[in-house]
Amino acid sequence: MRPEILAEMKKWFLEYVDRFRSGNPLVQRNYDLKRDHTLRVCAEISDLCRSLQMPSGERRVAETAALFHDLGRFRQYQQYGTFSDARSECHAALAVRILDELKVLKGMDRNEREIIRKSVAHHNSADLPSGEKGKILFFIRLLKDADKIDIFRVVTDYYARADRSGNSAIELDLPDHPAVSDSVLESLRAKRIVTRRHVRTLNDFKLLQAAWVYGIHFRHTALRIRERAYLDLIRGALPQNTRISAVFHTLKEDLDRLCLLLPDRIETEG
Repeated sequence: MRPEILAEMKKWFLEYVDRFRSGNPLVQRNYDLKRDHTLRVCAEISDLCRSLQMPSGERRVAETAALFHDLGRFRQYQQYGTFSDARSECHAALAVRILDELKVLKGMDRNEREIIRKSVAHHNSADLPSGEKGKILFFIRLLKDADKIDIFRVVTDYYARADRSGNSAIELDLPDHPAVSDSVLESLRAKRIVTRRHVRTLNDFKLLQAAWVYGIHFRHTALRIRERAYLDLIRGALPQNTRISAVFHTLKEDLDRLCLLLPDRIETEG
């Protein structure tokens, strides 16, 4: 991908987001939240690609996928007043539909277009798509990791705010009380990603976020999570009890292992 195409896509994205400007400050803060998150994910994926020594053209393809990964969030919030896919529709599928409806990618190489569409479509899925392989699967992994790095930042900044009055766009309207679901803790003990259907409380949701450690793909991502102490910050926002402490002890040990074992270079993609 040529540099001018990425520049054109960034210009289009910012103009598109500006269409959703609201006079209601509570609504506008949520549009701003997703715009700023998107731009940081672009920076994170660019750093990740550089760590893997990817060619500049492929780095720009990855950054374009990051630019559009949450494109559906703006229409989702406008139409439904929520960022909860369960209460509205899948924001990833909506993003792809918008890209197609508005013919945003029409001037791109066909292979680049396919990588971007499929990366966006699968960036929020719990598991990697079984029907994809090779380069497309590689780019999906890149986007998933970059997205997780910044979501960790968003939620830990939010949990750390002493004056937070509650933002349903981040908390997804989950009840904020001390309960933690056994099924969520069991997933963590089994070293598995927590599925959204098991989440009943805000504390469950925090544990779901911590369990993303078991879904990262590159050493760079593991190092960023450890350097920025995201697990410690999530742990500090949870009740102090032995069950939760035990799963976080294991999580941090496993993160240390991933910092050593995950790939730090591009492997054969097929």
